[in-house]
Amino acid sequence: MLEIKDLLRPEAYPHRPEKIELRQTHISWVFLAGDLVYKVKKPVDFGFLDFTTLDKRRRFCEREVALNRRLCRDVYLGVVPVVRTPEGLKFEAEGEVADWAVKMRRLPEEGMMGRLIREGRLTPAHIELLVQKLVPFFREAETGPAVNRYGSLETVRFNVEENFEQTRPFVGRALSRLRYEYIVSWSRRFMEEKEGVFARRIREGFIRDGHGDLYSANVCFDDLREVYVFDCIEFNERFRCGDVAQDLAFMAMDLDFHDLPHLSRLFIERYVELSGDRGLYEILDFYKCYRAYVRGKIGCFTSEDPGLPGEARARALASARRYFDLAYAYAGGRPLLLVVFGLSGTGKSVLSRALSERLLAIHFNSDVVRKELAGIPPSEHRFEPFESGLYAPEMTERTYQELLRRAEKELSAGRDVVLDATYRVRKHREAVLHLAERLHARALFILCEAPEEVIRERLLLRARKEGEPSDGRWEIYLSQKERFEPPEEIPAESLLRLETTAPPEILAERVEEFLLRHQFLLS
Repeated sequence: MLEIKDLLRPEAYPHRPEKIELRQTHISWVFLAGDLVYKVKKPVDFGFLDFTTLDKRRRFCEREVALNRRLCRDVYLGVVPVVRTPEGLKFEAEGEVADWAVKMRRLPEEGMMGRLIREGRLTPAHIELLVQKLVPFFREAETGPAVNRYGSLETVRFNVEENFEQTRPFVGRALSRLRYEYIVSWSRRFMEEKEGVFARRIREGFIRDGHGDLYSANVCFDDLREVYVFDCIEFNERFRCGDVAQDLAFMAMDLDFHDLPHLSRLFIERYVELSGDRGLYEILDFYKCYRAYVRGKIGCFTSEDPGLPGEARARALASARRYFDLAYAYAGGRPLLLVVFGLSGTGKSVLSRALSERLLAIHFNSDVVRKELAGIPPSEHRFEPFESGLYAPEMTERTYQELLRRAEKELSAGRDVVLDATYRVRKHREAVLHLAERLHARALFILCEAPEEVIRERLLLRARKEGEPSDGRWEIYLSQKERFEPPEEIPAESLLRLETTAPPEILAERVEEFLLRHQFLLS
């Protein structure tokens, strides 16, 4: 393993830069050294890439330079050695070669597309410049039988299934089992039903030796005079070669990811206008789903890189979740709204927390929301009579309206939600049904039930427990029971009655199995 700290010294560089900055990906160390950049490949093997030997790293460095000069001729300067010297590792010195690096001219930070996005400076003019660069690139890119095989359904299916296999260990951490199974099912069905489309794309010449990693992190604008598209994939031809729609979908997906759907649409529309490739629309969502899933996979890998700080790994996992949510949306997936309801002491909150953890859903608890609205700590008990004080009808109305508002915000962003409240009154449940219909979400109401001796014991224990937001007591339970309006307005297929005496993890698993068994997200 390289002594990376050696390469953070100015003396390690022939031009003696004043400052060196190290950036890492899951496969590379990148040293920003003044007006130059040196990129060293990590000795890793992920199956789809293998950098484990010195010779392989040298060959892939040479390949990287040759391929990237297609779009950045004057940026990629060559391949140089990392040399062991008595003073430590150095770039471009004499001695034993410890590794190899790609040497590049440093591009202006202020022109990086990612920075333009973060600062709100990316404009339609930038998109036009990028499209003008890409149309001739793809038109002139290599094609023919050797390249066409990467656009075959067989290769596409292999790539897609490899993603699913490699992300299986992250199900339950980066994406829920429900969303994983849905994306898998949708992708397989699309490939089966659109076999003729994939074949036609080959016949019409749209399979090219492209870029493979076309998104904002790899694009730089020199004002509006020039655009540089760099860092294409050199390590695996089946990731770089394929339908041009793969690359274009990646950029469009990335713009969607950064909440720029208008620029995403403009990018595709202008490319289609200038290239004449109107068939691209038939497979755009499929490849956007695929590309979002790949980014999610990379986030998963990065989250387990022991060489990264804990905060960076946590950010990578959070980013992976967002990418998987986007992949789910491209596949036509609908956000899930679970309403865990019932009388006090029936186990709603315990089940809701277990469901939130298992399904990676956002959990909103009415007791917490109510006390937040009142400006008091959630753990502070207020043992007040039924429908008085903190629990007066007007405060309850505010609470249920706030639950709806928070649920709408998360569902609109494509995230699954668990609402945890009594929902004793029909009008509050109907409001949830209307919200789900308006947002095209799938709503499942889970009515929690338990024997009264169990409920009484739970309520006694809860009243003595510190940090518990609920103020439910036996007399409150009896009042709720007397006034509970039966959920007759809820469609039978959207109502699950659940006896809650089993452990919460088991109950959450039963709910998940119910959703899968009834293909809830597909209906």
